[in-house]
Amino acid sequence: MRGGETPSNYTGRMGNWYWVGVFAGLGVALGIAAAAGLAGRRLALLAPLLAAALAVALGIAFADVGEAVGGGAGGILGAAGALQLVGGALGRGGTRMATALLVVIGAAFVAALSFVPVLGYVEALAVPALGMRLRRRAGKRYAGLRTLARD
Repeated sequence: MRGGETPSNYTGRMGNWYWVGVFAGLGVALGIAAAAGLAGRRLALLAPLLAAALAVALGIAFADVGEAVGGGAGGILGAAGALQLVGGALGRGGTRMATALLVVIGAAFVAALSFVPVLGYVEALAVPALGMRLRRRAGKRYAGLRTLARD
């Protein structure tokens, strides 16, 4: 960008699709961070809404409506995917503070990667897919041990 231009009025080679992807990736990062902070608590289901609200506010403050919508969608998808990961870590004995710290560091990495063209969109698809995969595997992993315990 040149001096004085904001993401919303920059229509250079990359155009608005780039900035929507950046804000979607930032929304994913906010969703991951919200999941880290709220997982294991009763308020955990509010993490996607909190992340979406923050991402929409960032999009409106620094860009335009399209970027705000991308950020909101990224926030919902990021939190929904990360809640499964963080909940699994806490269920297997991880402490809240250590898990939250590690996940927030990961969220910062995700936020940095969102500035690479197209990766913000990839993050918005990959994080919920990872969460769905973890959810499917969670019930099957120790099914054999449960059947042995019944005998």
